[in-house]
Amino acid sequence: MGTPGVESGSPRPAAEGTPPHPGIWGSVEAPQESPCDPVPLPHRRVHKPANPAAAAPDAAGPTPTRLRLAMGTVSQRNLAVTKVLTDYLRRIQREARSMAGKALKKSSLPGVSIRQLVEEIPEGCSTPDFVQKPVTLALQEGKNAIFRAVVCGDPKPEVHWQNAKGELHNSSKYQISSAPGSKEHVLQINKLTGEDSDLYRCTALNMYGEAMCSVRLTVIEVGFRKNRKRQKEPQEDLRKELVDLRKMLKKRAPPPAPEKKMESDQVWQLLMTADRKDYEKICMKYGIVDFRGMLRKLQEMKKEQEDKMAQYVSAVSNLRHIRVTKEGVATFDLELDLKDLQSKIYLYKDGEMVPFGFDNQTKHCLRRLGKRYQFQIQDLRPEDAGLYQVMVEDVVVFSTELEARTIPPRVLVPLAEAHCEEQGDAVFECTLSNPCPNATWRFQHRPLKPSDKYEVSVSPDGLTHRLVVRGACIPDKGLYSLDTGLYISSAWLVIEAGTDKDPQTTRADHRLQSRRGAKEDGHGVYGKGKDASQSPRSRYKTSPGSSSTQARGPMSHFSQGLADTEVQQGETATLSCTLARDLGPGTWLKDGVKLTAQDGIVFEQDGLVHRLLLAHVQGTQAGKYTFVAGDEQSEATLTVQDPPTIARGVTEKLKEPLLVKAGKPVAVKIPFQSRLPVQAAWRKDGAEVVGMGRRGAQVTLGDGFTRLCLPSAGRMDSGQYGVTLRSKGGSVQAEFILQVTDKPQPPQGPLEVQHDQGAGVRLSWRPPRDDGGCAVDGYVVERQQVGRSTWLAVAELPAHSTSFTDTRVEQGRKYAFRVRAVSSEGPGEALESEEVLVAPDAVPGPPSTPAILSASSQSITLTWIAPRGPGSAHILGYLVEKRKKGSGTWTAVNDQPMPERKCTVTDLRQGCQYEFRVTAVAPAGPGEPGPPSDAVFARDPMRPPGPVRDLQVIDTSNTSITLSWVGPDTTDGDRAQGYVVELCVSDSLQWSPCHAGTVPGPTFTAKGLRPQESYFMRVTAVNDGGCSQPTALDTLVHAMPVTVCPRFLLDASTKDSLTFKAGDTIRVPVSFEAAPMPEVSWLKDGLPLPKRSVTTSKDGLTQLLIPAASPSDSGRYTVVLRSLQGKEVVYSFFIRVAACPQAPGPIYLQENVPGTVTVQWEPSPDEARDAPLHYTVLVRSSTHSAWREVADRVHTNHFTLLGVLPGHEYHFRVIAKNDLGASLPSDTSQPWFLSRQRDKFTVKAPSYREPDLNQKPRFLVGLRPHLLPPGCECRMTCAVQGTPRPRVTWFKNGQSLDGNRALYSTDMLGVCSLIIPSVSPEDSGRYKAVAENPLGQAVSTATLIVTGPCSLSRPSASPALQCLPEQLDAPVALQPDANGHTRSKTESGPFLACYTEGSEDPGL
Repeated sequence: MGTPGVESGSPRPAAEGTPPHPGIWGSVEAPQESPCDPVPLPHRRVHKPANPAAAAPDAAGPTPTRLRLAMGTVSQRNLAVTKVLTDYLRRIQREARSMAGKALKKSSLPGVSIRQLVEEIPEGCSTPDFVQKPVTLALQEGKNAIFRAVVCGDPKPEVHWQNAKGELHNSSKYQISSAPGSKEHVLQINKLTGEDSDLYRCTALNMYGEAMCSVRLTVIEVGFRKNRKRQKEPQEDLRKELVDLRKMLKKRAPPPAPEKKMESDQVWQLLMTADRKDYEKICMKYGIVDFRGMLRKLQEMKKEQEDKMAQYVSAVSNLRHIRVTKEGVATFDLELDLKDLQSKIYLYKDGEMVPFGFDNQTKHCLRRLGKRYQFQIQDLRPEDAGLYQVMVEDVVVFSTELEARTIPPRVLVPLAEAHCEEQGDAVFECTLSNPCPNATWRFQHRPLKPSDKYEVSVSPDGLTHRLVVRGACIPDKGLYSLDTGLYISSAWLVIEAGTDKDPQTTRADHRLQSRRGAKEDGHGVYGKGKDASQSPRSRYKTSPGSSSTQARGPMSHFSQGLADTEVQQGETATLSCTLARDLGPGTWLKDGVKLTAQDGIVFEQDGLVHRLLLAHVQGTQAGKYTFVAGDEQSEATLTVQDPPTIARGVTEKLKEPLLVKAGKPVAVKIPFQSRLPVQAAWRKDGAEVVGMGRRGAQVTLGDGFTRLCLPSAGRMDSGQYGVTLRSKGGSVQAEFILQVTDKPQPPQGPLEVQHDQGAGVRLSWRPPRDDGGCAVDGYVVERQQVGRSTWLAVAELPAHSTSFTDTRVEQGRKYAFRVRAVSSEGPGEALESEEVLVAPDAVPGPPSTPAILSASSQSITLTWIAPRGPGSAHILGYLVEKRKKGSGTWTAVNDQPMPERKCTVTDLRQGCQYEFRVTAVAPAGPGEPGPPSDAVFARDPMRPPGPVRDLQVIDTSNTSITLSWVGPDTTDGDRAQGYVVELCVSDSLQWSPCHAGTVPGPTFTAKGLRPQESYFMRVTAVNDGGCSQPTALDTLVHAMPVTVCPRFLLDASTKDSLTFKAGDTIRVPVSFEAAPMPEVSWLKDGLPLPKRSVTTSKDGLTQLLIPAASPSDSGRYTVVLRSLQGKEVVYSFFIRVAACPQAPGPIYLQENVPGTVTVQWEPSPDEARDAPLHYTVLVRSSTHSAWREVADRVHTNHFTLLGVLPGHEYHFRVIAKNDLGASLPSDTSQPWFLSRQRDKFTVKAPSYREPDLNQKPRFLVGLRPHLLPPGCECRMTCAVQGTPRPRVTWFKNGQSLDGNRALYSTDMLGVCSLIIPSVSPEDSGRYKAVAENPLGQAVSTATLIVTGPCSLSRPSASPALQCLPEQLDAPVALQPDANGHTRSKTESGPFLACYTEGSEDPGL
């Protein structure tokens, strides 16, 4: 049984029944299991040889000869170990031969091993792999475990599950499933038991390889199930021994657990707030080798951090990094001088915000004392390790690290109760969260020292501690515990009977033990027995309803059978049954063994009644009793109760309530006596009390006592406590009441504060919700003047008073009040009020808005309502003011206050608008003026207007009706100031206005009507004199659109023929109007449109859309609008799709008339398709080198040029044109030349010669040198010019780069580039670009230098070119200086200094 307060885990059962087998080659601690091992083998203890050197395997691995020698040392009594070891070694050899030539691949998931089974994998196929591997589980006994794995691979792999024992064949226990077409595979283990704790393996296999991963399942046994024996423990020890042997053969230590990596930014934050003495340790831990560089960067970062902190924090000092107390609480603190106390403070762990509280009830809490902020982390666990940062708003002010090695170890798997026979070995195992070298074993709270009797061992990872008690005997039974310093895990050792009993007795004891274990948790309902011969002193219970009477014949042979009986140890038990007829004396048996009088048992027979009497019943007499008479029998079970006992004096003391002051520790110790192991369960108010670490309840179970500790009692801890002590012999309970007294809570708020004029300030509150366990004696009232720091006690009131009036206050000052409840424990916390201003006597409030009673050109009469509220009780009178509308100046109407609330103003100007307001006057003075009245004209009353005229409907829709009218005739009344439009539904008599107020104009649209509804409409004119007679429409008006016949909206810009270029988008919009929307149809040449044509129609617009025009789209298009009445309107237009015309044919020249030349040409092919086109003729003579137009819009195929001069050459050009553009020109093949008929002299006409544009290549922009680090992209670019266009070839160190796949070149309009995607040191060299054409070639060279990792920090020792570039993108001109060094000056200014060490290359 584990100690309460230690986390539950999976207990590891000890081997029972037989001592462990001695092994071979020495004792080795259990290694960690690797998920890549073929089969997980458990650890077993083995003996060390005399010569360790002979036992150590060779580093090169186990050879067959060495293995056979090792096998020969095994004794005959280790045949089981020998057989398993031989099979294992043979399998290692087979796997070594099978793995020859097969590669191990790395998976993307840790803990997954992939083995490739073939030399080459075809394209498109792959070995299996895990996309998601199963996770480790720790579940309670009785639940179901589910492992999920997602695998991939082509072809789809087969998935197999197995554990350390082999394949999982039990289909009711293990359910393996996979949905069709899914990559997820599920293993479900039903109703977990302790036997299911094992390492499970998932293997995915296809024809190209296999992938494997392992997962651990830990089953947490609860209650008395932990006592069950396991028959397979020796086999588990054997497997552990073989794993240990395998580790020795491989000579390989278990891989260290991966450490949690920290981001570089977090490391720098940690350094900024660390002590200087810790710099070296932090740098070595996180791999910072440049210590000086670290200090420089740290200084810069500190300066930036101080600038950021300056906006929130004045100073940060006294930083204390994380330290862990002996109670297992991590604390760190700092002093903050905040500029704004309302600034928010946050706590982050590894970059994620952590919530914290301000009490000890949360895991992370903050304690503040003045400027001191202390953070605490309670209930430490390994996952709490990491970097903690304190932030004020968005600025980090403190960083500290909680290292995993400083976290106290916790108990993951507690000790389990161990059973063994006399002279047998008992094994205890406990697993901790992290290594604890100081853990000590204790027996009955006394430390144990390792010896031949007590063997202590620790696993290689330092987590599992093991204690083996050799040759256990009766004095060794008791409580064993493992103490880590902060946590203790305890369990009982039970010594069972030896093997000196006869077989029948042993079997009976086993049956008794199993029956007692089965009934341990049972709670039956029992009644009194019907046997009148029972002893009156006996307190055992019988259950007739649960009688287990069984007869081999009919039940009529027993009129009453044996009944199950419960009896306390030491009392008398009676078993009786009544036969229906006499069958002889009969025989009594216990657990199948015949009973005799020598067993201390009394047999009685009274007629047909047979009795079995047992005086002073002991625990060994419990069992199944059978009475056999003839061929009939009846059975019953006798249960002997032997519960733990609590001393009577202890129970008497617990009847009195336990009084404790709040904050004090409470410890209640309950001593008891029991022969059997005991479990203690504490309850509070019916709920189980669970250990909560240092601050919560702590439950301890020791040898003969159980203790409940409350480190700091609080009011919430008050209540009724109980403890149940339970063992296999029964249970006993003890209860007591704990009362925790404390100071009373603050009175219930809010603290109401009311200022009564002349009476002072009145306070009222409610009694506190919790009086702290003691009656409230009274209240203390205190007052503080705002701006001062002291509180003055103004009254001490009895407990029944919950109100107080403070009359000693000064007007015009602000005060704050607070009230405390006082009891025998002292004054409690205070309930504070908000600040209250003690104002002087109040002035009256503003009167209401004045109402106009009458108005004329001579006077205006108004009235108002008196104000209410403080200061309005004694009003002396009212002051009335007036102003013209639009003016900001108020003029007094009366100088002295008037008592009446009615006033007639006479000093007015006729025709002006006035506003009025009223102010109340009290003894304290005048109050605030009231709101102004509505503007009113100073004129005589108006006459109501006459009725409106010419009311008509001008528009309707589905939801609106628009009316228009003419104003009333002024001869019938005064001018109208507005109009009211009303409507009435056809089936109603109620008129309702269509708007709020009045409308000014002679038109109005009533909206929000129901479609197709009929309405009556009327309009009324209004002014200040009243309303006119309403004017209504004679007929009903329907809320529906006005019907408009369809018609097209065409204007002068509309064309009947449209021309489009082939390939362009055709978009033809056609506007129309119609109501309602008509049916729109499009036709092409009288037929429906082809599918590639798209039409849309919406809101009076229909549109034709052809995405890409083609000649087939030419034709006449027609749009048809068809109304609901069937009326149609048609509009048509012609679309012609054409392209630019083709060039005309050959040109022929002839002279029909002297001095002229006739030009004839073959027509353009488009002319045969009836495409409208014309021709343009151009001519160029030897005297004019430019083409000039001589004829345009020629619709024939010939043209005659006049004024042709002899001795001149004429070139002709003909171009075909249409609306879309011009064709390519057609030129004459030979010029027209007419020789000059003159004698003796000739005129040489100037000849036209095309300019020679050819030139040899030349570089406009040459190559530039490059200095780059490895991995960067290098792009060498140059610009070259030449005619014909030159061809550029690239060379490196004199060798052509054509065919080099590691780089590529481009040539875009003379801009040539050579691109190296990722440079390496091998790419360094001299590059050359050669441009060639038939006229010559040009060369441009540049040098590429790829630096090493440190080439920019210090010169290399080898002769190499060292460059310190300040600007690499500018062109560089290299020239040697006077010292032989090469200096270059970039075109943009700064120098690029280069020098050569031992270089003979003249180009550098």
